[in-house]
Amino acid sequence: MKTIYTLNAPKPIGPYAQAVVSNGLLFTSGQIALDPVTNDMAGEDIETQTRQVLANLAAVLDQAGSNPQKVVKTTIFLADLADFTVVNGLYGEFFGDHKPARSTVQVAALPKSARIEIELVAEI
Repeated sequence: MKTIYTLNAPKPIGPYAQAVVSNGLLFTSGQIALDPVTNDMAGEDIETQTRQVLANLAAVLDQAGSNPQKVVKTTIFLADLADFTVVNGLYGEFFGDHKPARSTVQVAALPKSARIEIELVAEI
């Protein structure tokens, strides 16, 4: 296994890696909308938070030598499923014609009162 770390994504806020590569696959930890420079939430609205989460994931993918077109599966955690339409639109822009498998679930709460968290699995 190989641990992935980049300064272009937020530092982990607990005892975990940004991502791990194993057997040709990249497994990311869930990303919330932390700004990698300040480690503060990027904003309070779902659009700003989603854009930051996707930027954080893009940075981790890049550091690992992967990209959004190699993503196999994502899991989206939402504090409020009413945000799904906005998230779905931004997610579609991020992946373009590529359609990874995806699960979306509403959760009771997320770290730092985030509105969204996304984790993914990608090929290297």
